[in-house]
Amino acid sequence: MPVLRWIRRNLVVIAGLLTLAYMILPNIVVMVFSFNKPKGRFNYSWQQFSLEAWKDPCGVADLCGSLSISLQIAFWATLGATALGTMIAFALVRYRFRARGAINSLIFLPMAMPEVVMAASLLTLFLNMGAQLGFWTVLIAHIMFCLSFVVTAVKARVMSMDPRLEEAARDLYAGPVQTFVRVTLPIAAPGIAAGALLAFALSFDDFIITNFNAGSTVTFPMFVWGSAQRGTPVQINVIGTAMFVIAVLMVLVGQLIASRRKSNARN
Repeated sequence: MPVLRWIRRNLVVIAGLLTLAYMILPNIVVMVFSFNKPKGRFNYSWQQFSLEAWKDPCGVADLCGSLSISLQIAFWATLGATALGTMIAFALVRYRFRARGAINSLIFLPMAMPEVVMAASLLTLFLNMGAQLGFWTVLIAHIMFCLSFVVTAVKARVMSMDPRLEEAARDLYAGPVQTFVRVTLPIAAPGIAAGALLAFALSFDDFIITNFNAGSTVTFPMFVWGSAQRGTPVQINVIGTAMFVIAVLMVLVGQLIASRRKSNARN
């Protein structure tokens, strides 16, 4: 039958679209309910269209404060993890040293380890050191578990780099710093950017490790979890929708820049 033949020819595309729809569906639900005006405390059933929550996204006490803390932690964790992860990735790819294989294996440990185990281990470490749980312990923990993801992203990019480009720069009397800034860094930039974006998303979204090591500090995921016990304000959906739209716009801008670069390179 023609319909069956068409399905067989486009089976991969259909599966991809269904998977994409399955992944985006929760975000669409969050968007829709950000315009809801619930009658009770819980924003779980549609009642009435309203823009009240969008007009006052900080109308719930401590919501924007927790959001600010999460953004600060994610920003500094991204900077720290990206800087350290980039240096580690270059060292693992470009240099030969003792225990290099063991370090390569250990890098993947935080990615494979259950978060609850890592959270409990970090809590034990901080308590034995006498550290006061709060902003700084959360930041240290986030840098630690984001580091593996940055190393993996940057390492994949560095391994695909053509060393002849750097050799050509040195043949043209470029110094080590000039070669790195003008040749190596621009080529590695997509991997570094991917690692940084991944680190920011993981840090901002983390709950388990943060909950163990936060002390009295309340991040946005912790605020959402606490609010869910008493009632879910619509402003949470507003913040979630805004973050999703910003992320999508960033991806689209990145794709647009990449396509323009490719077209300019062809011309």
